[in-house]
Amino acid sequence: MKSDYQTLKLWTLGVLPLAKDAIHVYIGFACFLFALVVLRRRMSSYSALLPGLLVAITLEIFDLRDGYAWLESAKDIANTNLLPLVLITLARLKAFNA
Repeated sequence: MKSDYQTLKLWTLGVLPLAKDAIHVYIGFACFLFALVVLRRRMSSYSALLPGLLVAITLEIFDLRDGYAWLESAKDIANTNLLPLVLITLARLKAFNA
C-alpha cells in the first residue's frame, strides 16, 4: 500500500511533463530563488543553499520511510542542490557580476 506522500508524488509526476530527476532540479532552483529574493541572501553566500537542502532532506525522509534506497535518496539530494551550488561557487569566484 502506498503512503499518501507517494500517491501525491506519483500524481504530481503524472500531471507535470517532467522526469522525476528534473523535478528535483526545479525544486532546488525554486528554493535557491526563494533564498535570494525572500530571505535576501547574497548569491555568493552558501547560506542560500539551506532552503533547498532542508526541503530535499525532508522529502527524502519520506521516501526512506516508504522503503526507497539510500543511494537513490542521496542522488535526489544532489540533483536538488547541484545547480545552486554551482551558481554560488561561480559567484564566489566572480565568474559573473552578482
